[in-house]
Amino acid sequence: MDGICILANDRVYDQLIALLNSIEAIYGQEMPVCIYPYNDNIEQITQEIACRPYVQIYNNQESIQRWDEFARHIWDTHPTAQQHWLTFSQEKYHRFGTHRRYGAFDGPFDRFVYMDADTLLMSPLDKIFNQLNDHDWVVYDFQYTDLSHVYDEKSPKLTEIFSVERLKSEIFCSGFYASKKDIFPQAIRDSLLEKLRQGETEVLYDMAPDQTILNYMVMRSGLSSCNLAKRLPDDEKTGCCVTSNHFIAKDHILYDGNNRLTYLHYIGISSRFFKQVCEGNNIDFPYRDIFLHYRYLKEPEKHPVYTTKPKAYNAPPSLSKRILKKLGLAVGNK
Repeated sequence: MDGICILANDRVYDQLIALLNSIEAIYGQEMPVCIYPYNDNIEQITQEIACRPYVQIYNNQESIQRWDEFARHIWDTHPTAQQHWLTFSQEKYHRFGTHRRYGAFDGPFDRFVYMDADTLLMSPLDKIFNQLNDHDWVVYDFQYTDLSHVYDEKSPKLTEIFSVERLKSEIFCSGFYASKKDIFPQAIRDSLLEKLRQGETEVLYDMAPDQTILNYMVMRSGLSSCNLAKRLPDDEKTGCCVTSNHFIAKDHILYDGNNRLTYLHYIGISSRFFKQVCEGNNIDFPYRDIFLHYRYLKEPEKHPVYTTKPKAYNAPPSLSKRILKKLGLAVGNK
């Protein structure tokens, strides 16, 4: 059985609703969805999916605990990660819970597409699933142009483990990928952990913990992988990130030239801005109207009405806020 997997909790509730609605707009209720809980903060999500029979929340506690333990073992052997994290947080592990998306390798679907909660589906996924006939791993992004958010480029071990050519061509973004159940059985996980314990953890980039581990797992295991951003002809491929400002909207679907996007990733836009927009704050960000369309697709009467001038999500703070911050009196964003 094929399905879509999502990592979420109530913090990204509005984004999750938009994503689920975009999936329904493409597939109706024919595409099953499994939500992997980032943590136990899932009360709103649980209530919401009661009216979505095709959606389930992953509740295999043995699997969840197994991947929790796997992630802890990795970061406990990293030479500097925990020391680094403690400089800006009291948490021993940074963004612990992001790796719970790995539960999809144990989950209900034989083949799946994983989508971050800050994405929207723009097209059917046939071309993605079709590639799984010949590959174990399928992505569609341009992360290969930027190694710095995947591995620690300063590590001398990096090019000992992976060739420069592989580092230029095989890395990927962990926000969207397709794979299969059971491709990381216990024996492979144990083998990877042993290599990491022997010193290879130093190549991991500690500020994107799930992404760096996933890239390492796929590349170190030698899985057969395919990136459609490299494989498709230039006149067929599209972008996927909100940072591209040239997409054209037609009937609430985005196009890159004449080609329909497969998905849109609101990468780099904090979940708090989506929440604030849904609360009626007129904060502008790229393709906001597309997000709002899908967020309120089933309840258009709740679509917020804005009465103030829009303010860019990345606008610099006002003079008064800068002064307050300098004086140590800033109380955060309102």
